[in-house]
Amino acid sequence: MKKIGIIGGSGFIGSYITKKFLEENYIVKVSVTDIFKTEKHQHLLGLKNSKNIKWAELNVENIKTLKKFAHDCEIIIHCGTPFKLDVKNPQKELFNPTIMGTKNFLQVVSKSKTIKKVVLVASVAAYNTNFPLPAGGKTPQDTFSENDTPFFSEEGHPYAQAKFIANKTVENFIKTNPYLEFEITTVSPVAVMGKALSKRNDSTSVELQFLFKNKLVTNPFIEMIYKQDVEFAMVDVNDVAQAVYKAATIFGIHGKNYLLSSESYPVSDISLLLNNKPPKNKAKIIYQNAKATCELGISFEPAIGFLQN
Repeated sequence: MKKIGIIGGSGFIGSYITKKFLEENYIVKVSVTDIFKTEKHQHLLGLKNSKNIKWAELNVENIKTLKKFAHDCEIIIHCGTPFKLDVKNPQKELFNPTIMGTKNFLQVVSKSKTIKKVVLVASVAAYNTNFPLPAGGKTPQDTFSENDTPFFSEEGHPYAQAKFIANKTVENFIKTNPYLEFEITTVSPVAVMGKALSKRNDSTSVELQFLFKNKLVTNPFIEMIYKQDVEFAMVDVNDVAQAVYKAATIFGIHGKNYLLSSESYPVSDISLLLNNKPPKNKAKIIYQNAKATCELGISFEPAIGFLQN
């Protein structure tokens, strides 16, 4: 049985990735920040083949624990960067764990003798720090693909800036290390939606769905989204997990970064869909998904499928 390490494997997206690899009969090493806080990872024990889970405490800012975690893994997936909208200290809460954590991670895997594939779960912010607003120079009606020039703005949310810089760190690492003995592939999902596998209430993705469903305003960012009725690109969390699995098991895609996106709707229509009502507008495909569809074989679920299930 192959062993895979999943950093962030008990989070909202990470839980679905863990579930997928367990179903495929892998031994799955899941990182936890505190193994005694069982409420954050006990939901994984109800998954099929959960006997194949191995727990490991990990702090991505700590090289020693990263080395221990990566030891004897053939595949390693990094989806453990924090996703927060409300932050008091962006440097400590977002930039350090995201950027320094990525640098530490790359340093560790570069010295591994067992790893054959590395997959990083980035973000649409790696392409556009303005998300969900259009990239600079584009209108809400314009499409965006992997062929467009990535857009960075210091006015973007700190989370988006951190993810953009972390992705550039990965790109630079690949360029300066042309003879790696393993492949690195990145996936960049837009807003990830769907039901959580856990009962935790600290997932920003789940929180967004709750806010949109109930039309609640908690900060200026959410207020802006409502006022502009922003066109919001979404993707099913199941499709993200499937894309990660494909990226981890398909070879010959070293250095590629795939946008993962289904449909886009104005946030007013997302609210209707979450309340099991029909949208007033037709869905758009703003962030193009042809590359992931063709090369990873992903068939993206329409929004009605993952917002009304």
